[in-house]
Amino acid sequence: MQIFKNSASPIYRIYRNRSFYSRFFCNNQQQKSHFEDVGSSMASRLKTRSVIRFRGPDTIKFLQGLVTNDVRKFGEAIGEKTSTLTTPNVSTVSETPIYAAMLTPQGRFLYDLFIYRPSRSYEKLDKTGSKPGSNPTDDPFDLLADVDATVTDELMDCFHKFRLRSNVDIENLSEEFSCWQRFGKNLSTSSDSKEEPEASALGWGAGVDKAGQSSTKGNTSGWQWYKDPRLDSLGFRGIFPSNTIPPLVEANKETDELNYLQWRVEKGVAEGSTEIPKGEAIPLEYNLAGLNAISFDKGCYVGQESVARTHHRGVIRKRLLPLKFLNKSGDEVEQKVAPGSEVVGVSSDKKVGTVTTALGSRGMGLLRLEEAFKGSGSLSLKGQDNVKIEVIRPDWWPSEWFPDH
Repeated sequence: MQIFKNSASPIYRIYRNRSFYSRFFCNNQQQKSHFEDVGSSMASRLKTRSVIRFRGPDTIKFLQGLVTNDVRKFGEAIGEKTSTLTTPNVSTVSETPIYAAMLTPQGRFLYDLFIYRPSRSYEKLDKTGSKPGSNPTDDPFDLLADVDATVTDELMDCFHKFRLRSNVDIENLSEEFSCWQRFGKNLSTSSDSKEEPEASALGWGAGVDKAGQSSTKGNTSGWQWYKDPRLDSLGFRGIFPSNTIPPLVEANKETDELNYLQWRVEKGVAEGSTEIPKGEAIPLEYNLAGLNAISFDKGCYVGQESVARTHHRGVIRKRLLPLKFLNKSGDEVEQKVAPGSEVVGVSSDKKVGTVTTALGSRGMGLLRLEEAFKGSGSLSLKGQDNVKIEVIRPDWWPSEWFPDH
């Protein structure tokens, strides 16, 4: 595979458009859709994501009534919890982030969020880099959220509408901070420094570098990689100051965000309000429960009743699936499929679902499970008999999601 190296603005201006994938690949005929050349890790600055901050004593109460996951853990003492990937000169004591969504009152998807609790000053090293910092009584309570950049202003308006008298300030920090993802084949099972050679020499007692040194001088956010809260195979995620490169990211390992997109597509994991259609998508059909985005015992939130009813009924007839596009000879075909294309049964010509994302010869589609797993060669594109659809069985799916046959 040819790795995308340039993440300059021209391609990103059309990234969030539904037709982006086909438009991009029409101009890049030689791009392949496999990660055969990916080594231990790659890292991408996610220009499709931005950062907002919640600050104030009512932050947890405010978010608890709006998002699908339980944010109350951010108000508890951290104790002995540790980061899963040690980074330079940062305390190993940290709170893992959560993945969550906001829904319409009818239970349809609106926005997704990765919510982080930044390290407090007394949980980080002091200016000497050798011991924990002090415990100031005026340390404000903050939570950071990594959100879809194309809907940031809309999301900010939504939060302000719900804020009412809550003592919480909401601020757009997109200029100050950036979202990053670290991923790759050998990171899928790495959970500590013993399995991550690049991290083994970093952390408490390690040599001081400029990036780590600056993090000990009052920088209240970032500088820490966290295991992606959705799936281990997605790697690590973090928020870092925009004017820096995160720890463990070498020059030859920073790669275009399209590689991360493809990493997700091949696993059937959608992200953002375009890949998960805003105001239309049913969260359980887009597998948000399996991606740890929904708590079914947290209590009420906007849209909770519909999600709970569907979950307890236990019947999900359609789900988002990773797809492979083939010709009649079984070879992968590029630039032949556009998002929105109908998937039909070969013998019946009956609609089975819709392609939601297409990237080269790979994609994702919302399909009826009963027909999706009938067998090889049973699906094609409506009006394009020369393009066959192969459904990939995600290895992270629980067995109960597959139909009996």
